[in-house]
Amino acid sequence: MKHFLDINITDPADLRQMIDHARVMKDARAGRPKGTPDDEQPLAGHMVALIFEKPSTRTRVSFDVGVRQMGGQTMVLSGNDMQLGHGETIADTARVLSRYVDLIMIRTFEEATLQEMAEYATVPVINGLTNRSHPCQIMTDIMTFEEHRGPIRGKKVTWCGDGNNVFASFAHAAGQFGFDLTFSGPPPLDPEQVFIDEARARGAKVEIERNPQKAVEGADLVVTDTWVSMHDPQSARERRHNQLRGYQVNEALMAHAKPDSLFMHCLPAHRDDEATSAVMDGPHSVIFDEAENRLHAQKAIMRWCLGV
Repeated sequence: MKHFLDINITDPADLRQMIDHARVMKDARAGRPKGTPDDEQPLAGHMVALIFEKPSTRTRVSFDVGVRQMGGQTMVLSGNDMQLGHGETIADTARVLSRYVDLIMIRTFEEATLQEMAEYATVPVINGLTNRSHPCQIMTDIMTFEEHRGPIRGKKVTWCGDGNNVFASFAHAAGQFGFDLTFSGPPPLDPEQVFIDEARARGAKVEIERNPQKAVEGADLVVTDTWVSMHDPQSARERRHNQLRGYQVNEALMAHAKPDSLFMHCLPAHRDDEATSAVMDGPHSVIFDEAENRLHAQKAIMRWCLGV
């Protein structure tokens, strides 16, 4: 049983295998019509449950398309369809689903929901996102960086903004892939210390630098994320804008990074809030390669989970 729950609990050799396999599969599809299946059909005869307690565009489409390209079928279930944890327990839901499907991907709120699903499922479970981490996205980001700039080991990644679940997975990855990570954001939005401590314990250089201009100096990659969630009330949105305005990624900030630095954002973006359109559409940006690579990275993750 191979779950993919977080980068920090997955063997580095397996993580590297997934990244490399994703590149091979992407290259194999080069120039082919998007609707055509892969030459290999490793998921033929497999059913994959895609569970969404949180709304999604890229996660839903990329997983659904990836399964279909590899010859499998999907069952897409929303929180309303399942009432996950309301009435029937998550444990019982996991047991029942395991009798019907071969793989479960869940995008949920609480990490405890993911953990309970994995504990009681008898098929592999993939973390499509929780409030604490987003490992599929960071596997994608590493794949994207490496196809543009080569191995990420020893490189400097700077995060500007909120120390959220996406940053947490970057910290997990820093410890596993051996790159340096700098966080730049206001103290109220610092990441959990446990993420920083664990990465440092694995030999990664992880720093907090409040001055964003200093934080991006020498950066090979600059990353940000949305300042507000769709679930945040208006008062929280206004507060976060006030806290984060000084950490916007704009052309002036990117000028302090390396001349060949890359810019990433996992999307969806609020243009001209966390990053300007000039940066998002500019020469440093690889955001749409990043979005495309969700498909290829997740296909590799599914194949690893199923051993096919």
